[in-house]
Formats: sequence, C-alpha cells, structure tokens
Amino acid sequence: MIREIKTFLTIARCGSFAAAGNQIGLTQSAVSAQIKNLEEALGLRLFDRTGRSAHLNAAGLRALPLAEQILETFALMAQPESLAEFRGELRIGAIATVQTGLLPPVLLRLRHDAPGVAPKLVPGVSLNLLSQVDAGDIDVAVMIRPPFALPKELHAEMIQREPFVLIAPLDVKGDDPFLLLTHHPLVRYDRSSFGGRQVSHFLRKHRLDVQSGLELDELDAIVKMVEGGLGVALVPKAGLWLEREPTVRILSLGDATFYRELVLISRHSVQQQPLHQLFRRCLHSEVGGEGDKAV
Repeated sequence: MIREIKTFLTIARCGSFAAAGNQIGLTQSAVSAQIKNLEEALGLRLFDRTGRSAHLNAAGLRALPLAEQILETFALMAQPESLAEFRGELRIGAIATVQTGLLPPVLLRLRHDAPGVAPKLVPGVSLNLLSQVDAGDIDVAVMIRPPFALPKELHAEMIQREPFVLIAPLDVKGDDPFLLLTHHPLVRYDRSSFGGRQVSHFLRKHRLDVQSGLELDELDAIVKMVEGGLGVALVPKAGLWLEREPTVRILSLGDATFYRELVLISRHSVQQQPLHQLFRRCLHSEVGGEGDKAV
C-alpha cells in the first residue's frame, strides 16, 4: 500500500490523475487503479473528480498529513542505526555562488560524518531548484529565498544573509551610490531571478532612473563586466570574485542596504530524517549558529 500512498500524495500535489501519472511514470488508468485500491482499503473516497481535475474532498484533506507521516515512518524503517552505515545518494541543489563558496566545506564535513553517502550536486537557478524540490527530483536545495509563499509541502530555513553593495570600475570617481547609479550604465542582475527582483524593487523604492546596459544572472560574470568598464552593478557580497584582490570598487549602500537571503529548502516529510538533519548541521556549522528560523 506504500505505492498507492505515494501516488495519492502525487495527485494531491499535481491536481490531476494525468499530471500525477506523468510525474511518476504511470498511465492515467494505472493511477486510477492505485487510487481505487487505496479508497477500497480505507472504505472512503479521497477525491472529487471534475473533468480532468481531481480535488481532495474532506476525507482526502484529513488523510493527507497522515499519509505523509506514514511515508516518513516507512523511510525511517529503512535507515541504519549509525550515520556511518548510510549508503546511497543525497541530491543537493545549489545556486552558483553556493556551489563555489559555501558548499565545498559542507560536503567535506558530510563525507567525514557519513562516508557512505554519495552527494549529487544539481546546479540551477533558484526558481528551477524550488520546482525540483517540490517535485521530489532533488532532496534539498540551497538557494535564494523566494519572493512569494512556498507550497504547503515545502519548508524554508534561513542559512545566511548577504548584503547588496554597489560595485564600480576602479577608475570611476565618487562615493555616492545613488549618483553612480544614475550617471553610469547599470549592468543588471537578471530581473527574472529572485535576486534581480530585489534589485528592481530597490530601484523603484528609491525612484532611481537608471540606464540599463547588459543583463545577466551570473554574479561573477557581472563583476567581470563592471571590471571591464561596462557600467556599475548592484550585487550581493558573494562569489569567487571576493576571494581575490578587488578589481572593482565596492561601495556600501549604508542605511539603504538590502539583503539576499539564502535558505535551505526541503519537503516537510524529510525534516526529521537523520541524513537531512546531518546535512543541515554541516551547513550551519559553516555559517555559524543554528539559524532555524523558518521563512
């Protein structure tokens, strides 16, 4: 019946039998057969079907958290007593600056504590990583906090805050970031990204009329463009460019400083699993403190 419970949760997330089938690799008729088996075993109906959609009824809504608990308990049954005995793959999503900055020492700690675990690093932008965690394609993701409410199945935990700064070419004079933003082309953090949306909000809030130049999502590439004299930029203090001698001017935004927040995204159903807890501890050991504030 574990298989049927997994299918039930997938339908609840996807909203239809067909979409759930596409997600887990089953035909719609196979999905329907599994739900029929589950409903017969329970003696009640879980969904109201309307056209191609399937909506949880009152019994389905009551069963949803219980089904998640059953899967969590089942997963715990298969786990060894010692972390050193863990085997298998931990799928970790991470944005570019996390891959090159925070993650390497975290993975080193993880390998020391659970040498049988094989981390699989999945690169991506925050929006795509969020979707992959939601779909169950990856286990956790370290990414930028979304500017919207998370799906109810997901949990976000604060990792660290990175202040945005203004960077300018070395030969550009002046210390007022607002004047520099209005007098020089802006090498823009991609407006479709979570961090780029923060930049757009900052510009609107302070009513800054800027001359947009290039627009891209890779922070180290933005720094290279500014270094080459293509304009100024608003970026978080994160990335490989901070590990070398500064090749750009770095100006604080003072009282106007805003922050990019890194969060650990996971499904609620894995929160208490030992391997997830170990990865969480390794992560917080690198940034200091437990920082278990949900966002």
